[in-house]
Amino acid sequence: QVQLVESGGGMVQAGGSLRLSCAASGRTFSSYAMGWFRQAPGKEREFVAAISWSGETTHYADSVKGRFTISRDNGKNTMYLQLNSLKPEDTAVYYCAADTNLHIILLVTTSIGSWGQGTQVTVSS
Repeated sequence: QVQLVESGGGMVQAGGSLRLSCAASGRTFSSYAMGWFRQAPGKEREFVAAISWSGETTHYADSVKGRFTISRDNGKNTMYLQLNSLKPEDTAVYYCAADTNLHIILLVTTSIGSWGQGTQVTVSS
């Protein structure tokens, strides 16, 4: 297992930007595919973005494509999510996740091995 800690959340006006970070410790970070998920009040947790262990492959939910960018720095054991052109509907708790299998992150979220504690993003209109 790998331990994950998110940071960078906050409150921003619509159209603004934030950068979330997910710092990992424990097992070898570069062995893990990573992902971001979010959960708004009263809603199910939903997939936001994922990145392969090498960073060469990325996936995005349609709702964030073109606005959010996922990246990672294996030398710093950290993953990032750049959030641009934020909308009120982006308001949620954002969680990072890690698993050795990218397909688990994409398709079987209930089986994901490691989760962070979440960071709140609030977008005001």
